Amino acid sequence: MSTTAEQNTAPATPVDVVIVGAGFTGLSAALELASQGRSVRVIEREEVVGGLAASFDVGEGRRLERFYHHWFDSDQEMVRLCAGLGLSHLLEAHETRTGVYYANSVYRLSAPLDLLRFSPLPLVDRLRLGVLALKARRVKHWRDLESRTAEEWLVSLGGRRVYETVWRPLLEGKFGDYASQVGATWMWTKLHLRGGSRSRSGKETLYYLKGGCEVLLDALRRRLESLGAEFLTGTEVEAVHVGASGVSGVTAGGVFHPAGQVLVTVAPPLAAGLLDHADDDHPGVAQVRRRWSAVDYLGNVCLVLENNRRLSDTYWLNVNDPGFPYVGVIEHTNLDSPDRYDGRHVVYLSKYLPTDAELYRMSDEEVFRYSLPYIQRMFPDFRESWVERFHVWRAAYAQPVITPGYTRTMPPVESGIRGLYLAGMAQVFPEDRGTNYAVRDGRRAGLLVLDRLAAERTPETVSGSHRA
Repeated sequence: MSTTAEQNTAPATPVDVVIVGAGFTGLSAALELASQGRSVRVIEREEVVGGLAASFDVGEGRRLERFYHHWFDSDQEMVRLCAGLGLSHLLEAHETRTGVYYANSVYRLSAPLDLLRFSPLPLVDRLRLGVLALKARRVKHWRDLESRTAEEWLVSLGGRRVYETVWRPLLEGKFGDYASQVGATWMWTKLHLRGGSRSRSGKETLYYLKGGCEVLLDALRRRLESLGAEFLTGTEVEAVHVGASGVSGVTAGGVFHPAGQVLVTVAPPLAAGLLDHADDDHPGVAQVRRRWSAVDYLGNVCLVLENNRRLSDTYWLNVNDPGFPYVGVIEHTNLDSPDRYDGRHVVYLSKYLPTDAELYRMSDEEVFRYSLPYIQRMFPDFRESWVERFHVWRAAYAQPVITPGYTRTMPPVESGIRGLYLAGMAQVFPEDRGTNYAVRDGRRAGLLVLDRLAAERTPETVSGSHRA
């Protein structure tokens, strides 16, 4: 329960580090800190931990992530975390099928031979599409691409017709009006990562944890609590306070939480809004606020269907149709067994968009009704009666927009104000957002804070005074 200022204005007990946000980044940082005996308090505005990986009930005690997740072979941070928590036996490998929806037809793109059957492109361009992937994987370092847009790079690799048919609809579906500004580094990471998940035969192997992310998050929280970490869930952080010597703590639920180190793991624009305007006379606060506000984000609407039969045998269907409201149709139970969801077939329909877009502002029922005719157009046999239940989830800060020269925009982990740090998906670069990188960057941030704490000559003494 959160505590209001009227109920309790006395400062909380000081800790070494306050972490704002209980997603994988914040929890992984907390694990590094608590494992070394540092006192840590994790504050999360939702009642549950997990951030974008949090789950919800799908009946009979079964839980499912609000937004879809899977892991690649290369996601070794998640593999190590599962091992460290004794969960390796729950990590399962699945061969999956992928495809693309184009011109009212579904085309499989799970193996190299599937490219030769992709009839929307002439044969010569199908070959160019295959060669494009090979050329992309030969690029050894993202810095070679940082000054280029994805469009410029993809056209140079595969030609204009391949770009217009395959890549432009995907970029526009994902980034909307930002599509022409997306950096080549973002696309290179996608191609590099996706290629690395395929076997020599071209089949793709993905990994999912039996029981989903919540099993991992629950185990991680238990481990942290056993190490003495504190959790305040359902508690809004209202302000981060900075004094003459650096950060002094945060106000959350109307209570001041003193700490000499504060790690913020929410989106940079949100983090900028937490900086107390009463501290604007501090020389670094205005500068940090400007830098944290400079990263553009898109939100996400995710419609989750619990169906009594499956839509198709494809796990991941990219949508190359600008008239379709979603960029991807992810049939989760073509990865994980429907037996684990009371026999229901779970489908995610995902759309990245500005938060002032009409679809984002619709009610849940309106989103469902709006989506039905599109689903039926894609899958002609589909009927509304297939849907046992539906859910709509929204995230206001789901995808940072990665542009050319992004390293000049990306906020550093160390803010420039002593004791104040920022870590999150906007700094997962050149890789794209994902739970594996959240764990990696959370660990790095935790180790950095440990290093700064160790460098202090005397233990930090934090006073309870602050400016409201």
